[in-house]
Amino acid sequence: MRNLFPVLSLLWLCLIYSSIQAGEAKLPEQHSPDFQIKLSTATKGYDGKTCWVHARAGAIPVDAPGNSHKLPIVVMTMQKLLLTGSDVFYALNSMRTDDLGKTWQGPVEQKNLSRHDLSDGGEVVVSDFWPQWHAKSQTLLGIGHTVRYYNNRIDHKKNIRVTSYATYHPVKNVWSDWRSLKLPDGPEFVSSGAGSVQRYDLPNGDILLPVYYRRPEKKRSDVMVLRCRFDGKTLKYVEHGNELSIDVKRGYAEPSITKFGDWFYLTLRNDDAAYVTRSKDGLHFEPPRKWTFEDGQDLGSYNTQAHWVTHSDGLYLVYTRRGANNDHVIRHRAPLFIGRVNPENMAVIRDSECILVPERGARLGNFGVVDVNENETWVIVTEWMQRFGPDYVMPVDNKYGADNSVYVSKILWKKPNRLMKKTD
Repeated sequence: MRNLFPVLSLLWLCLIYSSIQAGEAKLPEQHSPDFQIKLSTATKGYDGKTCWVHARAGAIPVDAPGNSHKLPIVVMTMQKLLLTGSDVFYALNSMRTDDLGKTWQGPVEQKNLSRHDLSDGGEVVVSDFWPQWHAKSQTLLGIGHTVRYYNNRIDHKKNIRVTSYATYHPVKNVWSDWRSLKLPDGPEFVSSGAGSVQRYDLPNGDILLPVYYRRPEKKRSDVMVLRCRFDGKTLKYVEHGNELSIDVKRGYAEPSITKFGDWFYLTLRNDDAAYVTRSKDGLHFEPPRKWTFEDGQDLGSYNTQAHWVTHSDGLYLVYTRRGANNDHVIRHRAPLFIGRVNPENMAVIRDSECILVPERGARLGNFGVVDVNENETWVIVTEWMQRFGPDYVMPVDNKYGADNSVYVSKILWKKPNRLMKKTD
């Protein structure tokens, strides 16, 4: 039996620091044989009315079109949330760094990605957006989905999700108008979105894009992976894989895909637990199983996103979970953890767990991952400034010190990530 004392001591130290730290966020003392973690803040500030959410970024490699610098260009998108509503989002904004996060430009509102009027009196906007470099077309391609509002609220009977995308112009420093992915006829495609999903680009440029959708006759969402093709301007549907369903509350949502070794891995959100599955072709997956630690104990992640960090020498999961002295955080969505995954049994190695972003009372469940270069992978997240009711709005002077910081947690690899090709 392993000596668990050092592990428990490290976890205890992590949890104590993360739960009592007010003011500036600080990481606990922790050690990993694979990487170091450096936490920084791109921007912060909070007025008690709106807050930044859905911060994610993509990286334009050195020598790519529009990047004449000696470092990658990292472009972040995020949008404002109305705190007195539920998922009431406004225009996407963009930030940019040309010096690996030492300085950031913006945020600048993207008029092309703001709300549009609908013919029936409603409004529509792109949300849950995720930029990612598409090597084949040499384009920074962001994908999300739409949300519709009537009287500035979601009407679930009218809210049809549509996968939408836009591209970034690095010289002009602007995003294009958004376009919608055209899908075949069929009940599974009536309301289908790729919001907050992590895609995987194949060597030939084809895109494996996970989506979740709700058939008109069902109350629950299902998941499948689309194979799409992108030529630098238009994203086209090619085919899709098997449907993944669960008869638990709202079903599956917000899936994310990666490849490690010979397998593709997919993580899925459910109200009661996080799930994982795998596939040989990236389209047809095994029945999902609950995420656990290697000892079989439940991971404790539920009703929120989990995403992948993939290195040539190891596969990692980024997640939130119960049991971290965090019962005061909605759905236990902070702190933000990273743990190494045993790819054979699809379980998290408990003593590899580290904190990427500490907890300050606000939730950290909506985040993104970007491979910046062979030496750095970043996890980007905002403090979502809503709490348990009846007053859902966190005060500006809250006791935890949360201030809607937009965090950049840098994973600094001790060995280069060989998956990052210089030609990407």
